[in-house]
Amino acid sequence: MIKKIVIPTDGSPNSLTALEYGIYIARKLKASLTGLYVIDVNLIQGPMLTDISGSAGMPPYKGFFEAIEKSLDEKADFILKEFRERCQNSGIKAEIKKTIGRVSSVIIEEAQKADLILMAKEGENFHLKEGGLLGSVAEAVTRNSGKPVLITPEKFVEIESMALAFDGSVSSVKALNLSLSLSQHNTWPLTVIIITADSEKAAILIAQVEGANRKDPDEPPITDCETIILTGKESDEIIKFIREGAVELMVMGAYGHNRLRELLLGSTTSQVIRKSPIPVLLIR
Repeated sequence: MIKKIVIPTDGSPNSLTALEYGIYIARKLKASLTGLYVIDVNLIQGPMLTDISGSAGMPPYKGFFEAIEKSLDEKADFILKEFRERCQNSGIKAEIKKTIGRVSSVIIEEAQKADLILMAKEGENFHLKEGGLLGSVAEAVTRNSGKPVLITPEKFVEIESMALAFDGSVSSVKALNLSLSLSQHNTWPLTVIIITADSEKAAILIAQVEGANRKDPDEPPITDCETIILTGKESDEIIKFIREGAVELMVMGAYGHNRLRELLLGSTTSQVIRKSPIPVLLIR
């Protein structure tokens, strides 16, 4: 079960919503939070500031980069102080960490000490160069951390039920097992969505879900779980289901297709994250 949650924060409105979700989930799971602020090394050492000052006709003065680093450091301290205070006021055990580096790389490294990464869909550090079609640090972290990643939307809504998009892939089987555990622990009814026009495939996947939810045939199911079959394009069907408002959390196996195909056509994962008004929990 999830006991330690890392939340990268940058003080943006979306990252504050991520913290709100973090506090809510930490209460449910009796977990601790770590607030992580990464001072982007590109803002201190990269050519960006030199280019900006040069284009303004003002070459960097002595101590220019030191002044920038001090300013960023003070901003980080302020944001992390607020993070810790909000956690303390909510009765949640929390620690804070500040470091300098490449944003996605630092988050991935820190994630190795945690059970879940919780981050905003688009924070202050929104770099097209880092994440393909999704275009954010969130994609790089999801692809490379090896840990579940919860991507939060702009607005907070309490989670009372959840859904899982299931296709039988390795990542979706991992997502199924975690979903059943979360559903049981939090008493969140679980809806498993299977998207296929192939009735034989649907029957196999339904049996797989039922088997995971009932380890022993003589015992009751692990949790309240309903399975529905949909046909159509995966991303469209998932988004349509989400927008019907039946659940407040969507769980998915992440990035199941060939990377080149994703770059050309866009992945189901990226499209769902981009359009979903509710949190999306990704399992790689």
